[in-house]
Amino acid sequence: MNEQENVVELLQDIKGLLSHSKKVLNINDLVKYTGLSKSKIYKLSQLKLIPTGKNKHIRQLFFSKAEIDEWLLGEPNLSDEFLELQFNKQMLRNKKSGL
Repeated sequence: MNEQENVVELLQDIKGLLSHSKKVLNINDLVKYTGLSKSKIYKLSQLKLIPTGKNKHIRQLFFSKAEIDEWLLGEPNLSDEFLELQFNKQMLRNKKSGL
């Protein structure tokens, strides 16, 4: 590896470390921070199983890093089977309520 490649790698490492110091994360930050896929995060937010930002004037998903840390430490069930079960329950509730 030459010196220029080393500098680029070092800058990427620094950028990654700085992104973990943010207090508010967007979906891409959360993917990097948790290792979860975007689709799984979208499913979790749709089912209200992950804490998301509450500002009605912002359409983009955002997340409080502190709330995400608490949520992760609470050992959430992130299995596809559990998410599918929750999704089916929600669909059944919506069907019963006429939505």
